[in-house]
Amino acid sequence: MIYEELLKEADKLGLIVKEKPLRAYKGRIKGIKIAIKKDIDSEAEKACVLAEELGHYYTSVGDILDQSKIENRKQERRARAWAYERLVSLKKLIEASNQGIRNRYELAEFLGVSERFIDEAIQYYKEKYGICHKVGDYIVYFEPLGVLKKI
Repeated sequence: MIYEELLKEADKLGLIVKEKPLRAYKGRIKGIKIAIKKDIDSEAEKACVLAEELGHYYTSVGDILDQSKIENRKQERRARAWAYERLVSLKKLIEASNQGIRNRYELAEFLGVSERFIDEAIQYYKEKYGICHKVGDYIVYFEPLGVLKKI
């Protein structure tokens, strides 16, 4: 479901997304073409990969394949951050909690992403905000993962 939504977004942006047999990467963007590794076995993983490639579209400039360069690593991190905030936003974490979601497996199913992607997103939020962050009437805790509504 999420993968289909991201495909529609890419199409609206004029991007061409194809599933291809890639060796070294799960996804790659060059110009207006995005390649997604053909043999990724789940829609959730494909959504995570496509979100990161869209993140590159929105945040990256030039060829950043050489990750030995610090500027390229920064661009890679910005693209991943974009994907985390898009697919595992704090608002979505609150919504999941309100729906009774209580573990990473259920959360991954609810959000349409992989559990690994959730773990990476939570790590990103911990690095960005610390152990917790206030969002409106809620406090989102990142370790352990949980949401509390302020009274």
